[in-house]
Amino acid sequence: MDYIDRLTELRIDKDIDQKEIAKLLDCQQSAISKYEQRRNKYKIEDLIKLCIFYGVSADYILGLPKGLNYPER
Repeated sequence: MDYIDRLTELRIDKDIDQKEIAKLLDCQQSAISKYEQRRNKYKIEDLIKLCIFYGVSADYILGLPKGLNYPER
């Protein structure tokens, strides 16, 4: 499972159609379809919006393991 699968699964699990996600990302429904068909890639700005919308971390979306350390500043 990759990040596209996770985003598609979140959308379907929440009974949200592609048009609603397109409105959130200010694009056409066809763009969402192309993302889900892997014909285009999501922009990082859109991934951030989707993480906030779904209330999940980018780590979850990207399939990163839990408990990764973050650099100290």
